[in-house]
Amino acid sequence: MWNLSRWLSGAPLDEAEFERQRSQLLGTMPVPTLWLLGKTGSGKSSIVQALTGSPEAVVGPGFRPETRSTRVFDFPEAETPLLRFLDTRGLGEVGYDATTDLAQLSTRASLVMVTVRLTDQAVEPLLTPLREIRRSHPELPVLLAITCLHDATPGQPHPQPDPFAGVPAGLTAPSAWPGGLPAEMTRCLEAQRQRFAGLYDRLVPLDFTPQEYGYDPALWGLERLQATLLELLPPALRVALRGMTEVHAALQSLYDRQALALTLGASRQAAAAAAVPVPWVDIPFVLALQARLVQRLAGLYQQPVDRALWAQLGTAMGGRVALRMLVREALKIVPWVGSAANAAAAGGSVYATGRALAWYFQQRRLGHLPTADELRTRYQSQLQRGAELWMPDRGSSAE
Repeated sequence: MWNLSRWLSGAPLDEAEFERQRSQLLGTMPVPTLWLLGKTGSGKSSIVQALTGSPEAVVGPGFRPETRSTRVFDFPEAETPLLRFLDTRGLGEVGYDATTDLAQLSTRASLVMVTVRLTDQAVEPLLTPLREIRRSHPELPVLLAITCLHDATPGQPHPQPDPFAGVPAGLTAPSAWPGGLPAEMTRCLEAQRQRFAGLYDRLVPLDFTPQEYGYDPALWGLERLQATLLELLPPALRVALRGMTEVHAALQSLYDRQALALTLGASRQAAAAAAVPVPWVDIPFVLALQARLVQRLAGLYQQPVDRALWAQLGTAMGGRVALRMLVREALKIVPWVGSAANAAAAGGSVYATGRALAWYFQQRRLGHLPTADELRTRYQSQLQRGAELWMPDRGSSAE
């Protein structure tokens, strides 16, 4: 039986074996992949930042090159991705033929998000590839995000109350736009709707602006964008996006947001690994994953992983982590229910560890050393929430 110190140090998997299993898992674990199609300046960076809560998630520096004209961004990181963005560059540029890129990306995307500024009339560079995508992949959902609504009403605040607040998430082909919109905004929205007619499944008006611009709220339309994405994505992918809403739950500290993103990514992988219907084979990977999360969070908060922490973790988690996992794994002999329950429990355990440790390290940064009882209380309070996050929808099992 593994003792707690071996578990927290990452044993029994070495680095090479952990990486092999992680790569294998990522090859089979669905990651919601949003394919961004939009011209420069159409708000792609703002949408990525709003959905992830990360100011570093910029289309450009935050994305890594994949091909000459394609970039990819994994949030919060490539090792534990919760959400993936693909960006096709060059649309509208002279001499750029997007045919090859479009063919490749259309097979990887979960959803296409087309971004267009409200007042942009030169949209043919978007219409041409979008027509081809709809023709060759009619099953691929397309969300049309009309951005920069303030372009139609410069210097004026957002309409209050929000005219779209009572409109179902994601407009289709409205016979009339909501009342309360400025006349010029309505005219431009209708013009874009007509230009893209038949090429999208849902239309979402947005206005994401930096705080210094003075618009309130700065992320006008974020909730309807999130709701529309959940509606359009396949059920098996919705659970990851639902977890992403945690990132926006009144977290003021950039440390806290990044810690939560890392925790969600690791706990989702733990749940996916534990869902494998063969008992006990996933235990070493899940333990190693949890150990790496401890190290990553300590590095984020610039705190040592010392003997005091080992002792407190042992008390907080009951000290017999591996034994409880072995007993829980035996439930996998029960078809579907056993694997689903095990997945939720594994994901919940990793989630609770991450949330408790983020609090612990933040307290240490502030000069307070929490007691083992305080850490145990924090850990126990997060277990159920973590299990609820990764319990799959019953409806998704049929897909």
